[in-house]
Amino acid sequence: MSRTLPVGLGSRAYDVVVGEGLLDAAGRLIAPFQTRGRTAVVSDETVWALHGERLTAALAAAGIAALPVIVPPGEQTKSFDGLADVSDRLLALELDRGDLITAFGGGVVGDLAGFAAAIYKRGIDFVQIPTTLLAQVDSSVGGKTAIDTPRGKNLVGAFHQPRLVLADLSVLSTLPAREVRCGYAEVIKYGLLGDLRFFEWLEANGAAVLAREPDALSAAVARSIEMKAEIVAEDEREQGRRALLNLGHTFAHALEAEAGYGGSLLHGEAVGCGMALAFRFSAARGLIGGQDATRATRAIAAAGLPTTLAEVPGHPAEAARLVVHMAQDKKAEGGRLTFILARALGAAFVAKDVDPVAVHEFLVAEGALP
Repeated sequence: MSRTLPVGLGSRAYDVVVGEGLLDAAGRLIAPFQTRGRTAVVSDETVWALHGERLTAALAAAGIAALPVIVPPGEQTKSFDGLADVSDRLLALELDRGDLITAFGGGVVGDLAGFAAAIYKRGIDFVQIPTTLLAQVDSSVGGKTAIDTPRGKNLVGAFHQPRLVLADLSVLSTLPAREVRCGYAEVIKYGLLGDLRFFEWLEANGAAVLAREPDALSAAVARSIEMKAEIVAEDEREQGRRALLNLGHTFAHALEAEAGYGGSLLHGEAVGCGMALAFRFSAARGLIGGQDATRATRAIAAAGLPTTLAEVPGHPAEAARLVVHMAQDKKAEGGRLTFILARALGAAFVAKDVDPVAVHEFLVAEGALP
């Protein structure tokens, strides 16, 4: 049983299909979006070894040839060098604008393949087949594509919407538990930013989601995608409400930059810690009660995610260095910082013009070096 969730963007609208076994139907579902009976499949070595044969067979059953473009796994692939490599290999396949790129992997592959699709011959269609929980509920939906630079995460990229997203829950069975926890950070984010009832449901059912119990997992993924689709349809290019999806990310991206993107701190782990910090910073500023910050922190910690700086690799970090990383954030304006903070559980808002000195003092209070 699958569910189809629309992303309403007018002429660029597309569907996100959620369910079990979608990989086996991928050829039939992708066929309407290609014209030459072939698709370049950008994937990483790990995903391709696990699921590549199954996808190739599904595409072949619909008369579509899979042209694999396999990259190393890990955040370091999402770089200028990685983009140049993928672009060159796509050019070698002599793809034209009527062809299709399939992003088959987690967030790194989706971001990299999507950005390559956005700039290849000034734009080519692509579809997303996300294979991690994090990618299914977040990065595969909404058209954000990007690479990292030494100055920060996702600073070079483009908005380029996919034609279709297939979120096959069955592929999550091969996902390491650490990756499931990382995806759960983005799931709980939706409850914390805008749906108190969903947050309360996760407090009661989070363990079942993390255990990948089918009904709980399906409900969590579908609700997360539903919320993201609604926000993206309202604010595609992050001029307003879509910025709420960055809850915890200003802290998280700074922590990732300080950790060096080497795998010691994964994105979902950084987001988990970042959200806990954002709620405690909101409490420190008198925006919410301490009990709400404690409750949010407890729910994040219950998923096995870090919630304090002491749990982050490389601790103790220097507060000043973290603030410098935050100043590189895409949301920063005129030297002032932008955060997503909270007025209550399920009620986040965009806080612009946040004083860096206040952030520095908060980080020191949280255990960073002065």
